[in-house]
Amino acid sequence: MRPDDERIAVVRAISPDSEAAILALNNAHATELSWLEPARLTSLIGRAFRARRIGHAEAFLLAFDQAADYDSPNYLWFRERDARFVYIDRVAVAPAARGRGHARRLYLDLIEAATAHGHSKIVCEVNSEPPNPASDAFHAALGFTEVGEAVIHGGRKTVRYLMRPLAPEPT
Repeated sequence: MRPDDERIAVVRAISPDSEAAILALNNAHATELSWLEPARLTSLIGRAFRARRIGHAEAFLLAFDQAADYDSPNYLWFRERDARFVYIDRVAVAPAARGRGHARRLYLDLIEAATAHGHSKIVCEVNSEPPNPASDAFHAALGFTEVGEAVIHGGRKTVRYLMRPLAPEPT
């Protein structure tokens, strides 16, 4: 690790001063994540179970629990089937920050928080059309397994729904 990597690798809340950079990172990955306008990002952050970043905008993650007021078709797919979960809505890593373990840090932070709040699983979706082999490999390495699939956005995307069980907190 370079000396500045340790500071960058700290997982922090997404703050108002980082929202513009987070928006730019999201929209640079709009094919995978979907395009956001500034007000929509602010609204999502306010409703999120977890809204975290590394650096100013080296990487970010937004996740919602089952109680969120959220209209994503993928989130709703899980809510129709599960009583308690945390849904990873979006995660992105800037090209210059790849290979530093940022996505893994964000996921581990989320796993810790979800477990501490009594959730039994973390869920997400990964594009199968268009394909995203890097995301497939990443999720498999973290213990996610497929639990369903859907065609969304008028047939422009096919997604695979994934789930990772969480170990219960010791009593």
